[in-house]
Amino acid sequence: MKIEGLLSEKCIALNLDLALKSEVIENMLSIVAAHPGVLDIGMLREDVFRREREMSTGIGKGLALPHAKSGGVSQPVMALATLRNAINFNSIDEEPVTIVFLLATPEEMLSEHLKLLGRITRLAGRDDVRQKLLLATSASEVIELFRKEEKDFPQI
Repeated sequence: MKIEGLLSEKCIALNLDLALKSEVIENMLSIVAAHPGVLDIGMLREDVFRREREMSTGIGKGLALPHAKSGGVSQPVMALATLRNAINFNSIDEEPVTIVFLLATPEEMLSEHLKLLGRITRLAGRDDVRQKLLLATSASEVIELFRKEEKDFPQI
């Protein structure tokens, strides 16, 4: 599984104008609600917010990665948003967030879940990739960015 294979143009929102962490997560959940892999959006919402209450998913460098293993999905589901204005996500480095990935996998896919989290962190943790994401003007541009960046990565 590669990011470019999981992320569809319908699940990418660029330059969102939101002010609160909860608004961003709710927006991203609404983006994936129609995804064929989402079985129960209410269960997914509860699982994502439960995970966020346990520990902030603001991972530093302007990135947040709300995620959950959930019975509300039948396959991995991913969304990406860039934010017009940086917001407080209670990140580990205390820096505001401008790029948010949402990831949900079925509960039994623990290994794949962890590998996908690592792949997102490794790629989006790079300054050049974050800059390109923030400058992207279309969802297709984002997909192409991941296609190029992942071409030499092994399949998960």
